[in-house]
Amino acid sequence: MPQDLIDLLWRDHADAPRTGARGPRSRLSVTQVVDAGIAIADVDGLAALTVRRLGERLGISAMSVYTHVNSRDDLLVLMADAVHQRMPRPEFSPAGWRARVRAVAEAELAQYTSHSWLLDVVDPRLNLGPGTIGRYDHELHAFDGVALDDVTRDAALTFVLDFVRAAARASTAPPEDLGEDWATLGARLEHYVGGDFPMATRVGAAAGASMQMAYSPDHAWTFGLERVLDGLSAVIESERAHDHA
Repeated sequence: MPQDLIDLLWRDHADAPRTGARGPRSRLSVTQVVDAGIAIADVDGLAALTVRRLGERLGISAMSVYTHVNSRDDLLVLMADAVHQRMPRPEFSPAGWRARVRAVAEAELAQYTSHSWLLDVVDPRLNLGPGTIGRYDHELHAFDGVALDDVTRDAALTFVLDFVRAAARASTAPPEDLGEDWATLGARLEHYVGGDFPMATRVGAAAGASMQMAYSPDHAWTFGLERVLDGLSAVIESERAHDHA
């Protein structure tokens, strides 16, 4: 039987328990199993990641997969933590907290772009992993030199990460660019809508003409991230004023 999940997460740590002293050693490591799962999910999504398919990719039976990981849920945690471990950590410049937080947000978005299945891994046990803890520790430093207590620093980072996750999910299946068709479709829509919804008609027409589509993930990202930074700026200024009071 495989080790407990926390031991599997920390399997490369010097203090991790060692297995395999008795009996034949498996030709596959847990890391190889995890990497195979990531490869399947990256191409075909989590729905395609079955234990049977994973076994076929590795050349072992489905039952043999369970000698490396306890369950599919445990496998997903191991996969997500491995991605967090390997994601590039943005270098923080002394340019100020806004630039550092923007770098964190962009790195997180890039991670979701490369591994969109991460959006569907919601398991509190992920917080036990070295990759996730290491990422968290690094990203907290984006607020160095800012007058935030530890609880507010954590909340500020969570605020940023929640925005990124929502933006990434919204952009996973963006509508097609309507391009030159927008003018024709807009006119047809106006025929049906008429004057029933004047605000929606005016604003929707302006936004559609500007973005050439009903929704632009890029526009939403740029606008939203700036508003997130503005909101954090208000919190930081409030904390600074409180400290100097």
